[in-house]
Amino acid sequence: MSILVIAEHDNKTLNQATLKTIAAAQQIGGDIDVLVAGLNAQSVADNAAQVAGVHRVLLADNAAYEHQLAENLGDLVAKLGADYSHILASATTTGKNFMPRVAALLDVAQISDIISVESADTFKRPIYAGNAIATVQSSDSIKVITVRGTAFDAVAGDGGSASVEAIADVFASDKVEFVGEQLAQSERPDLASAPVVISGGRGMQNGENFKLLESLADKLGAAVGASRAAVDAGFVPNDMQVGQTGKIVAPQLYIAVGISGAIQHLAGMKDSKVIVAINKDEEAPIFQVADYGLVADLFEALPELDKAL
Repeated sequence: MSILVIAEHDNKTLNQATLKTIAAAQQIGGDIDVLVAGLNAQSVADNAAQVAGVHRVLLADNAAYEHQLAENLGDLVAKLGADYSHILASATTTGKNFMPRVAALLDVAQISDIISVESADTFKRPIYAGNAIATVQSSDSIKVITVRGTAFDAVAGDGGSASVEAIADVFASDKVEFVGEQLAQSERPDLASAPVVISGGRGMQNGENFKLLESLADKLGAAVGASRAAVDAGFVPNDMQVGQTGKIVAPQLYIAVGISGAIQHLAGMKDSKVIVAINKDEEAPIFQVADYGLVADLFEALPELDKAL
């Protein structure tokens, strides 16, 4: 068997999610190649070559791949992937964007968001907002798979000595162009990879009150998240949303403040190692998954906690 892992990166550094996708690939077994498609991304390819377990790195360095547009990257992956038994990518915004196109071009089914490798053709993935786990067996000659990073431990980023080979194929669609992007800037850790996350919900009442969470986050070295209800209410921007329709997180410590615990929110954080819930409603569903629960008014509890820290 041979496996092609699509690297996620910003043309400078390799995203941690790729190391977790490689961990899933190692459980499948076989030679693992990593595709780095970008512009001036030699440093990313060099980093990927040092990852433990990588056999070969394919570098497609061209302006067409600078922003990893699905129309360009998808065509490239479909062509290269035809020679592999498995094609894996992270179940991130980027992976979810181009991998369905790859599956369609190869005329195979996509297996999305896997959390476990049972064998080379059998995988587990959550369905119904994580309330059930489906075991999926594929008979397709090429398995196109996205990997939920929170379900796998990252492989070592060093210890490897893979070769780097240049790929000359260029796919540049005339039907799409990159216009621009607006990236949220924060000195706090990235929400998806932070070891500690503190999130607020509808109970925060307004966006101004999120400053209470920010003060705690600064002391804990944590990222700040939010429930869908808080985002929909306009308290905070949607890049802070944790949940089935937001970001999937699994930090060492997750603190849920003023969050009732709707199914779609639980789907995005219930794999956290330790969950702490603060809510004045003792019947809130969040307490059913919490390791520690505090039934209290958050506007009294947070200042006390902040003072204690």
